[in-house]
Amino acid sequence: MALEIERKFLVENDSWRDAVETSRSIVQAYVAIDGDTSLRVRIYDGTNAWLTVKVGVSEMTRHEYEYSIPLADARAMAEASCGRLIEKTRHVLTIEGFAWEVDVYEGRLAGLVTAEVEMASESDAPALPAWLGREVTGEAAWSNAILAINGLPADFHP
Repeated sequence: MALEIERKFLVENDSWRDAVETSRSIVQAYVAIDGDTSLRVRIYDGTNAWLTVKVGVSEMTRHEYEYSIPLADARAMAEASCGRLIEKTRHVLTIEGFAWEVDVYEGRLAGLVTAEVEMASESDAPALPAWLGREVTGEAAWSNAILAINGLPADFHP
């Protein structure tokens, strides 16, 4: 089991793009969601897949269990997800020793760009780049699971 500790923000502009180290496409489908617990499948670049169980501990922290699975199984689970699907391109960059993941959403979430910073503890204080907008850490409407169910929140204006 791993702990995932992160903060999440909306992104206001594209000035982060020059710092991108790697990028990959992600199809992410939620097989089951129950409160702060979710079971999802991810397909990376159409070539490999992972099954993940996340269990919320706090606004910033979740237990995370990940397992590599056959691509065919992942595709079947994505089809069975009742449309709870997200398509995005993830861009990874490092700022002052912290890993940032900037997600550019596609499909019905097109126009949404978010950034998450991975931390070792909830007390970490990463420098916040100027391209960040509002922090949405802990706001359920901005979790990927809820975005997959409900789409963009009513208060979102790209």
